[in-house]
Amino acid sequence: MTPALAAANNGNWQTAHRWARMLQPAYRVGLTDRWSGGDESLMIALHARRSAASIQAWRAAHVDRPLVLVLTGTDLYRDIDVDTQAQHSLALADALVVLNEMGPQRLPEDMRDKAHIILQSCTKRAPMPKATRHLRALMVGHLRDEKDPRTYWRAVQRLSLRKDLLFDHIGDALDLGLGTEAEALAHAQPRFRWLGGLPHGTVRRRIQAAHVLVHASRMEGGAHVVIEAIRSGTPVLASRIDGNLGLLGNDYAGLFEPGDDAALAALLASARDDPSILLRMATQLAQRSALFEPGTERAALHRLVGSLIASRPTGDQP
Repeated sequence: MTPALAAANNGNWQTAHRWARMLQPAYRVGLTDRWSGGDESLMIALHARRSAASIQAWRAAHVDRPLVLVLTGTDLYRDIDVDTQAQHSLALADALVVLNEMGPQRLPEDMRDKAHIILQSCTKRAPMPKATRHLRALMVGHLRDEKDPRTYWRAVQRLSLRKDLLFDHIGDALDLGLGTEAEALAHAQPRFRWLGGLPHGTVRRRIQAAHVLVHASRMEGGAHVVIEAIRSGTPVLASRIDGNLGLLGNDYAGLFEPGDDAALAALLASARDDPSILLRMATQLAQRSALFEPGTERAALHRLVGSLIASRPTGDQP
């Protein structure tokens, strides 16, 4: 159960689609954006607030059948604090899945025994050869407030005199006002390009080719683009939020405070001026890369689903 299907092309859809493939052929899996009845053995719901109606309908229809709730960034870092429907979804779920290592700490203490960490994954790719005459930074994220593109853009403006720094941004303008700002910056700053939305394969190649990936988000459950950078050997400059720390590690070298464009600009300049900084970040990420192997994610998902189905009452087995 995902509130976003293929047309949305967002993180919820990508997670749901990947997990459906991982669970087949061991299980018959269907994807829907609203559950309206059925005889399934188990529900996996993404998003506590936006899937609340389907979660409540499932629990009313199937009192003893397992319900897995996958918590997004807006769930963990906003909605479960203030939204009663999101809080009710937590209570109804048999298992709560978080997508970064720090996620369980954000849950109410009496809910943490239901928490399971499943780190998302992607295939590993070799880094592409990098140009030596400049450093190319890349941000990947649709233009919306939670992704905080303005922090990246302000850092670009701070570094406008640096001809050896190039800046790209990939992502659709979900916020039209931000799209207008991106266009204006591209006109004013010749070394900044807003590339709009691109096919996933093209995005992955650009991540491989970049010297650094910038991830400035204010709120993340566990961004897949960060994982793709890790698995491509591309260093990441990321905001110091739990959703990033839970992927990169608490001692990671490439962190800046959320919204601090001056610190981000300093990191970008240092990455160009001191090659050892890039090497240090790449080494740290290489040590974590195996955490994001597809086989590791698949095994964790099957363990959880298998254990929940096995725990159903004997007379109600599939």
